[in-house]
Amino acid sequence: MSRPGFNGDVPAVFPDWSPYQDLESAARAYLRDPDVALEALGGVLRGASVLGFTLERFVNEVNGVWQEVVVCDGSRLVLWHGEDVPPGEGPPGSMTSSLRVVPVSTVTEVGCRRRLTRAENGEIRVDSIDVYLLLSSLDEAPPGDEIAAAPRHDALRFGKTLDDGGAGQIARLEEFARLVASVVGRPVL
Repeated sequence: MSRPGFNGDVPAVFPDWSPYQDLESAARAYLRDPDVALEALGGVLRGASVLGFTLERFVNEVNGVWQEVVVCDGSRLVLWHGEDVPPGEGPPGSMTSSLRVVPVSTVTEVGCRRRLTRAENGEIRVDSIDVYLLLSSLDEAPPGDEIAAAPRHDALRFGKTLDDGGAGQIARLEEFARLVASVVGRPVL
C-alpha cells in the first residue's frame, strides 16, 4: 500500500531503522529525506557525539510525509522535523524543514509507559511504548478566550507500537528514554 507524497508514491510501511546503531545509516534506511535531515542536524551537532536517537515517520492524508529525528548528545536534544506542505500552500513538492535545540537541563521529567501483553504460555511482551519529556518551558498560549486556562508545560512525546515500528523500534525508543533519563539532572561538564 502506498500514498502520494513529495516524490510520488511513498510506501505506507517503512523500512525498519532499529538495527542501525549510527544515526546516518538509520536515517538513510528510514527517512524519505535523509540528506535534508542530516545536513540540518550536522550544522548543529558539529562533530558532537551522538549518544542516542529516535526516528519517526508517517504519512498524513492531507500533508503527505511527516518525518522527525531526535538526537541526544548528552547536553542537548536536537530535533529535526520535515513535513510536506499541504496542497495549495506552496508549489508541488514543497516541504518544511525545521530544527529545534532543547538543553537537557530543561527536561524536568521523563516518563515511559509500556503496554504489556501476556501470551497463553505466560510470556510477557511489550506491544507499545509511549515516552514523554516534560520541559520547563511553557506550551504556546492558546488563542482568545482560552487564555484563562492554566499554562501548560511544553512536552516532547514519542510512541511506537508493534504495528507502527515493531519490536525493534519499541526497544530503541525505550533505550532513548533511558538515555535521556540518565542525563537529566546531572551537571553539564
